[in-house]
Amino acid sequence: MPRPAFRRLPARYAAVVMPFILSVLMTFVVSGIATLKALGPTAEFLQTWPSSWALSWLVAFPTLLLVLPLVRRLVAFVVAPPG
Repeated sequence: MPRPAFRRLPARYAAVVMPFILSVLMTFVVSGIATLKALGPTAEFLQTWPSSWALSWLVAFPTLLLVLPLVRRLVAFVVAPPG
């Protein structure tokens, strides 16, 4: 099996890396849509979006770290186990 071009993190970091990536992507999209709706496709939108994204990410990432264990339990309650 070929080695990846970069060093990968150990598996124990998955519980932090997954919500990190999820929060970056989701806040990028949601803050972009909300800012675009509020300001329209203007130069002000391009100036405002990065700070809107940063603020929303600062809230979303720790929130995901806190709620993901609860979400996993809820999903396990609602979804039948495989097999």
